[in-house]
Amino acid sequence: MRGLFVTGTDTAAGKTVLSGCLLAAMRAAGERPRACKPVLTGLEEPPEPPWPADDELLARAAGIEREAVALLRFGPAVSPHLAAELAGRPIDPRALIDGTRAAIAGGSVAVVEGVGGLLVPLAGESSVRDLAAGLALPVIVAARPGLGTISHTLLTLEAARAAGLDVRAVVLTPWPAEPGEIERSNRATIAALGAVEVVTLGVLDGPDPGQMARAGDALPWRSWVGDASGH
Repeated sequence: MRGLFVTGTDTAAGKTVLSGCLLAAMRAAGERPRACKPVLTGLEEPPEPPWPADDELLARAAGIEREAVALLRFGPAVSPHLAAELAGRPIDPRALIDGTRAAIAGGSVAVVEGVGGLLVPLAGESSVRDLAAGLALPVIVAARPGLGTISHTLLTLEAARAAGLDVRAVVLTPWPAEPGEIERSNRATIAALGAVEVVTLGVLDGPDPGQMARAGDALPWRSWVGDASGH
């Protein structure tokens, strides 16, 4: 299956907006994208206008039903292992991998969004990194552009590569229209020290499909996912 696994340096690092832009661009290019956020927490907290809930945003971008996006849904805005514990519904890591594969089957390309960062626990010793490894999709890392991002991003790259994950790029977002010295230096430093492609995703006004598709198409997603033959 052609696709990408989008993770972040931590929570609220821009994963969902990035995933939505990628899906919108893929759809605009004539692909049949599938979106999946295997574990969704924080349903009890209202989204910040004008952005909808994560699963709704991904569904709109991909042109699929909202119910098809998230496999496991939890109310509290907490780590998935704690959310599952509070709900009395332990997460089965193997079943989660199999369910995600089934959810993205049937499309021509897929975007799977993780929850939090790579080392966020799902159940026992199983983490989001194990989910990404089980799916064997190329990884894109969403990271903030400002102060503190260098260490967070390089640590994420180390954690990913230690598990054999194929990291294709880091996306700094939201990238300011007029980046300052810190943002420019962060981009260059992460690229050099992390030996990784670093691109940027600018500020979006809201979930406008056209704007999201244009922003996503400015990213080299075609080279990240490979052609239809998987190369």
